[in-house]
This record gives sequence, C-alpha cells and structure tokens, in this order.
Amino acid sequence: MAFGWRYANTSSVAALAKSLRSIKFRVTLSVVAALTTSVALTALLLVREAERNTLSNQRDRELREGVRTAVVLSHRVIDLQRALAVTAAMLDPATFSDDASMAAFVESKPVLRGLFANVFVATVDGRVRLMAEPSGLRRPALNLGDRGYFRKTVAERRSIVSEPLPGRHSAETVIIFTQPLSGPAGVYGVIGGALRLESRNLLDDLVDGQESTTEAMVVVTDATGKVLAHPDHSRIMSSLAVEPKMSEGYVDWMSQGGASGGAIEPSGLFLRQTGQVLTVAGVAGPDWLVWRAVPESALLAPLHIARRQALTWAGLIVAGVSLLMLGLVTWLLHPLSRLKHRALHLFNATHDIHAGWPEPDNEIGELSRVLRHVAAERAQLESFNAQVLAKLGSVMSAAPVGIMFTRAQQFELVSAEVCRLLGRGEETLMGQPTRTVFASNADYEALGPAVAAAFAAQRPYQGELKFLRADGSTFWGQLRGQSVEAGNPDAGTIWTLSDINQQVAAREELEWSANHDALTGLANRKLFESRMGTCLRSLPGSLPAAVVMIDLDQFKPVNDLAGHAAGDAMLKAVAKASTATVRSTDLAARLGGDEFALLLEHCPQEVAVRVAHNVRAAIAGVVLEWGHRRLRVGASIGLAALSTTTDDTAAWLHEADAACYAAKAAGRGVVRTAGGSALRVVASGPSAG
Repeated sequence: MAFGWRYANTSSVAALAKSLRSIKFRVTLSVVAALTTSVALTALLLVREAERNTLSNQRDRELREGVRTAVVLSHRVIDLQRALAVTAAMLDPATFSDDASMAAFVESKPVLRGLFANVFVATVDGRVRLMAEPSGLRRPALNLGDRGYFRKTVAERRSIVSEPLPGRHSAETVIIFTQPLSGPAGVYGVIGGALRLESRNLLDDLVDGQESTTEAMVVVTDATGKVLAHPDHSRIMSSLAVEPKMSEGYVDWMSQGGASGGAIEPSGLFLRQTGQVLTVAGVAGPDWLVWRAVPESALLAPLHIARRQALTWAGLIVAGVSLLMLGLVTWLLHPLSRLKHRALHLFNATHDIHAGWPEPDNEIGELSRVLRHVAAERAQLESFNAQVLAKLGSVMSAAPVGIMFTRAQQFELVSAEVCRLLGRGEETLMGQPTRTVFASNADYEALGPAVAAAFAAQRPYQGELKFLRADGSTFWGQLRGQSVEAGNPDAGTIWTLSDINQQVAAREELEWSANHDALTGLANRKLFESRMGTCLRSLPGSLPAAVVMIDLDQFKPVNDLAGHAAGDAMLKAVAKASTATVRSTDLAARLGGDEFALLLEHCPQEVAVRVAHNVRAAIAGVVLEWGHRRLRVGASIGLAALSTTTDDTAAWLHEADAACYAAKAAGRGVVRTAGGSALRVVASGPSAG
C-alpha cells in the first residue's frame, strides 16, 4: 500500500513538473503578472472618470457665466440706445435749427456724454453740425452721409448699432449708436454716440472686471468673428481665427452656420477647443458674440495632483511586478536564449547543421528540432539554387538581347548585354531605381500605366523608348516586359532590351520622304492637303486661316536657256526665300513643277495678304548667278481664306488656285484674293522679267 501511494505521488509530481515546463503555463504566469498591473490602470480610470465629471460640471458653469455676460452686455446696449432715444425726444426741431440752442442743449446732458467717447448731431444728409467730446464742443467738417448705418437710420427711422468702423475723427476703431430725430414732417436729423473699442468704453467691467475664480479669457466679436473686445488691445478688429485659445472653436462655430448668423444662440453653445473649455453666447440686439475660454488644466488641477500620486504608486507597483516577471521569464526561457543564439547561425556554412541545438523536454525542444530540419532542407535547396543560378548566368551572358529582372521599380538582376547597352557596370545598376536609365521622365511616367494595362489584358508589354547611357548619350531601344506572376506585381517583371537605333532612323527617314519634296525639302501635296483637312475638321476653332497659292512667272525660260540644273537651283532658292518670310508654324509646300503653296493657320486675312506680298517680293528679289547669266523669276499669288462655309479641301484649294489664275491674267507679279465667287484686286507689283 505504501509503495502504491509513493508511486502515485511520484506520477503526480512528474505531471506537475511537465506542466510547469510548458509554454502555455508560462504564458499563463505572464498573464497573471499582467493582471497585477491592472490595479494601477483601474486607479487611473477612476481618476479619468472624475475628470470627466468635473469638466462636465465646469462646462455648465462656464456656459452660464458666458450667457450672463451676454445678457449684461445686451442690457448695456439697450441702455445706450434708450439714453439716445430719451435725448432725441427732448431735442425739438426749433432747438435743432439754432446752433446756440443746440450747443446749450448738448452741454446740459453730461450723463449722455459720459456714456460715449463722443456725441454728435447731424443733418439728414450726414453733415455733422455739432460734436461733444471730453475736451468740449466742436463743429468738425465731417460728413457721415456715405456711412451705411447713417443712411439706414434715416431711411428706416429707427435706432441703429453700426458694425466696427475705422474712426474718421480718431485713429481708433469705433461702434456708432444712432437715433433718428423725428417730427411731424419726418426725420430732420440724427443724434449719435461713438464707442472706441481700443478704449473699451463699452466692455470695461465685462472683460477685465469679471468676477471669476478661474483663468478665463473673455472675447467679444461681431457676427462674423471680428474681435470687438480682447484682453490684448492689439487683437481688436482681427479675426478670432488667429486667437490660439479659440481658433479650433471658431472653426467649429463656422461649421454650425456662424458666418450666416445661424449659430448666434443667446442660450449659448459648447465648442471644441483642445485644452480649453470654450463657450459662446449671443448678445441679443446687435448680434454680437461673447466667447469664454478656460484652460482645462486650471479646472482639473486638484485631480491632476491626485492622478500624479496614483501614477506614482502604480509605477512603483508595475516596476516591482516587472522585475519579478523579468526574473521569472529569464529563468523559464533560458533554453530559448540558447535556441536564439543557434538560430542566428542557422545559415552559416562554418557551423555543423546538427550541433549546438538545445533539446529541453518541452515546446522549445520541439521548435529546436523543427529548425534543425529546416536548416538541413535549406542547405540542400541552396546547393540546387547555386547550380540553377550558374546555368541562368550562362544563358544571360550568351543572350543577344539585354535581360533584366526588376521589382518595386528597382534592378535586381541585369545581363552583360544590358550593361553594354547602357554603358554602366552591373554594380552601378543593381538596386538602383529603373527611372535612372530612361532619357525622358515623361516616357517613364507613361510607362507604368501602359505596362499595367498590358498585364491586365494578360499580354506582354512591348514599346519603343529612348534610354540614357552613362556618358549622357541616348539610344532608341525596344523594351519587352512580362510579369513573373500574373496578377501579382510584387513578384517582379522580366524585361528584354535591344538597340533599334538604326531601324528607328530608317523609319523616320522613310516617313519624312513620304511627306516632303526631295528637291526643295518642303512639304509635298500629300502632307499639305492633310494639314488643310485638319484645319477643316477643327472648324470653327481653327479660324482664321488662309491658303496662299504661288505660281512662278518666267520660270520656263530659266529651264530653256540655262537647263534643268539651273531650274532645280532656282526652285531651291525660291523655296528658301519663301520660308524665310513666314512663321515657323506656317506650312510651306511644293505642289509640283513651279507651283508652291503656304498654309497660314491662325492668321487673319489682312495679315495673310501682307505675308503674300512679302513672299512675292522675296521671290522677285531672288537672283541666281548661273555661268554668265543672272537668272530671275517672279510670282503670281492667289489667296483664299478659310470660312465656316468651305466645303472641303478641294474647294479651298480651288478658290486659291482661281485667285492665282486671276493674278496671272492681271499681268503676273501680283496678288489676288478670293472672296466668294468674285475676285478682287488686293495689290499689284512690277512684273518679273
């Protein structure tokens, strides 16, 4: 019986010891240790909840204080308006019309004068008859007839509070209170008072004299956010958007319709402002706004002290628990440290693959055995890859075209032919951005979408682009690309590159020959009519434009007397003289024989006529020295302007040709223009001999 008990006890101990060696149990210990720190977090959460409650109570108090200030300010405005109304009722037309009586009347109102920086009386056309200031009565040469508030007072026959205005009588910004003087015959004058914002007459005890136990900032603005009162007088008339303590709240207010007056709430609003409790309340009457900002730190100072104490205790507890956890984990995971050290040399060829692995009887031992197996498998794979890479290198070296592999717009593999074509070493290309080998940034930027479109259609990309060598020279290359893995751009792209400079040059020469006259180098009839067709298709955007038809005079005698070689030389000289007189954007063409033409795009008819005369004069001035002869020719020129009624290219050319025939019939050496079916003489010149 005793032996059986000892055997069962030993088995239980062994099972417990095995459990203690498991990663699961160790993770459980770590979680328990982490839960210990939750005590500190709970304390912090309680403090945070207390902060929220405190801020909520303080927000309500600050909102009430802002509304109270707005109400007091509204009453003050009403009192000022009432004082003006009472005074206006006492100022009858007889007193108003007599300067001495009016001066005595104003002198007898010290209370009214004490309410404003100055009090004025003006006629209905705005002329100020009298102004009372602390220094005495004055009769300034001042007219308020152009002020909007003054005109509104007279027109609507009611008291008006103006917007903030630059004072005409002082350098300060002022707000004007006005009251119409009305009699049986209507309004006969206006009495008003000015408050200087910088002097803070209106807001003295509302801003600086406020009773508050907090570090509150109170600012008064108009309905657009322009500052009327501020603890810093230099901020008056600036936008509230530049006040750091209220700028975020101003944006919040604007988003609620502030600029349109929709957010002027007498009952007050809370606004978002980082680090501040910000409220705004509307002032009934003048539509002003009272803004009140209190730092949250000032409201939460006692709680912050409590939070610091809680954090201190929590920090001490966490530090103690962390030290315990560190010691425990270090002891438990010592085999894992040995495994980490061996894994760092997993692919080091100088280490025996099967040596140095820890083999404890737990999950770390199992992981060690898996990693040792992976190392053996990878060694075999590296041997195989080395053989494949050696064969691939031989293929790339022997390939007649350049081969590249790129990924994430960088070179990862290049063949010797690529290095030769680009004039760069392999070490200068590997890992470099592919952008560096393109001659044009525009070509490179367009390549990405084109390649993506081709790959999306499951076909390879092929294109002709200019590439940049290391010495700065360029060449045309044919680039062909194929995605390594369809639908996965991260897998990279295989490219081939070949030099096609000679093919491109031959193709361009062939294209040029197809559209140009071999003798003169000018455009031929095919290109000329194609450009005319483009103009016609672009109507009316291509207006104005004109075709100038040129037929040489006295050219046949040049061929007959001096031979065809002289005729060819004369045609070249005429082509050179003609192109020298037109713009680079104009198209000059030889249509055949001694017939030339010009296409003048975006050229008014009067300018085209002047160009035609210049061309005629230039051709007439050509002198060809040929043997003992001095050869000359002239030109008859017809001009046809493009219009929205032009049918087609043939009709346009026919009009110009008809005008040229008319020039021939008129005696040669002249210019004619086609206008509908009628031809009219534009100018004439001497006939070429």
